[in-house]
Amino acid sequence: MLSHDQIWEAIDRLAERHDLTPSGLARRAGLDPTSFNKSKRLGPDGRLRWPSTESIAKVLEATGASMEQFLSFMRPAGAGSALPDGAFPPQAGSIPLLGFAQAGAGGFFDDGGFPAGQGWDVVEFPAAPSRKAGVYALEVQGDSMMPLYRDGDVLIVEPGAQVRRGDRVVVKTREGEVMAKVLLRQSARSIELMSLNPDHPNRALELADVEWIARIIWASQ
Repeated sequence: MLSHDQIWEAIDRLAERHDLTPSGLARRAGLDPTSFNKSKRLGPDGRLRWPSTESIAKVLEATGASMEQFLSFMRPAGAGSALPDGAFPPQAGSIPLLGFAQAGAGGFFDDGGFPAGQGWDVVEFPAAPSRKAGVYALEVQGDSMMPLYRDGDVLIVEPGAQVRRGDRVVVKTREGEVMAKVLLRQSARSIELMSLNPDHPNRALELADVEWIARIIWASQ
């Protein structure tokens, strides 16, 4: 059973992950800026106040986080402290791992962008086995994704997931280039991508030149 403290901690950690205060998270979601203040978590009579499901849905939409990510921010009941920011919660199994440089080579993915072939390493991932189907990890190499992702960070990627504006994605072109970007917009013929590193230009690609797009659902930093 989820506890009052676990729910509020998940909100606090979601805010931290996006460099926001609880008030800033509420404001981004279109809520009253005081909605998540610590003073609002208990009533005048000392009774526990819980965030509404509508509020949680709004912050997930505003940040692009999934419910699974939100739940992963919760401490196990009775735990003494939260996990360090960017650390994996308790692992549920292993998924394929590949470096970005290798990902540009042929033979590692099928036509849909799912893991295939040989040469994959493995990394632990905190998800139910049903969710792990097709999910894989890419290890960041170099500084082209600074300051958000550093060399050695691991990005968990879900191929086939629906992507929308503002999502962090990994894109592979038909020429073998693999890049992590933010999806700015997508039309029937093209996509526009924003670079994570301000020193690198944004990109516009014809969909005919894109082999696959996969959504980043987690980052171990």
